[in-house]
Amino acid sequence: MSLINRIKHLDEGFERIRKAVPELPEDAKLCRLLLLVGERLQAEFESKLRPYKLNDSEFRTLVMLFSQPDGSSTPGELCEFTSQGATNMTRIANALAKRGLITRGHNITDRRQVVMQITAAGRRFVQKMLPGMMPSLRLTFAEFTQSDRNQFSKLMRKLAKNLTQLEHEAGDPP
Repeated sequence: MSLINRIKHLDEGFERIRKAVPELPEDAKLCRLLLLVGERLQAEFESKLRPYKLNDSEFRTLVMLFSQPDGSSTPGELCEFTSQGATNMTRIANALAKRGLITRGHNITDRRQVVMQITAAGRRFVQKMLPGMMPSLRLTFAEFTQSDRNQFSKLMRKLAKNLTQLEHEAGDPP
């Protein structure tokens, strides 16, 4: 079923539920809409990574290293930036190192600390693959004006702030 049809069913179902539960806030539909669109964005993104034999967590890790001024970071920092656990970061590091895209070594000032660094081959790989992902990305936002993009970014950040506040109130670290 297309995303448009899934959203149509969401709208119809929401109205039926609202008749039974009138106090159901519009926010519930917005949340579900965001999840539906997010799932579709994730599927599109993963389809673009498949030819490069990367999954999303490997891609995020590699690009995070690429974006660092010195091309390196610790596994702990990468876990935080990529929303991965330590066990999965070990798997990611193993996969990327096996392909020669990163190296792992010890911090020269603190031998206890592991450092992951993107290799020259890893840099070339990212520079080669990113342009190929741009056409579908541009099509995804083709109907958005620059003003729409700015407003959407502002709204997403506002939502992220609210979610962070919820985590903090629940006792999770902000």
